[in-house]
Amino acid sequence: MLRRKRKHTIEMTKLSSLVADNLEIVGDVLFSAGLRVDGRIQGNVINQDGERSLLVLSEKGSINGRVRAYDAVINGVITGDLEVEHFLELQSNARISGNIVYRQLQMECGAVVDGKLEKLGDEAPAANVIELAGPAAAAGGR
Repeated sequence: MLRRKRKHTIEMTKLSSLVADNLEIVGDVLFSAGLRVDGRIQGNVINQDGERSLLVLSEKGSINGRVRAYDAVINGVITGDLEVEHFLELQSNARISGNIVYRQLQMECGAVVDGKLEKLGDEAPAANVIELAGPAAAAGGR
């Protein structure tokens, strides 16, 4: 029996915020929902914890700092580490100077990465593990 491989894609398509190409931000950016960057950001770009965010960095955009998002489509320049919890698409003009942590990756011909690629596993996070310490555990230690 053949199993069909599930196709994983970006979950959000709505971009609610824009850093225009005539704008430069100096400082960290905390975002939720969708963010499109056509300008320049000198600082970290971080999605709010628990949010299924989407970051789109156009071919005109650049980020000099650490980047964390749920989904990301990158076609510009990132100088810093990139962490994408769900789906990362590196388009042909993407230039990343830093390490990338991802769960799913799609990389077009022409994209450049100067750093390590690390794939996140599909296992449950260690934070969800509960250690039981009751009377049985205490009795075993005697």
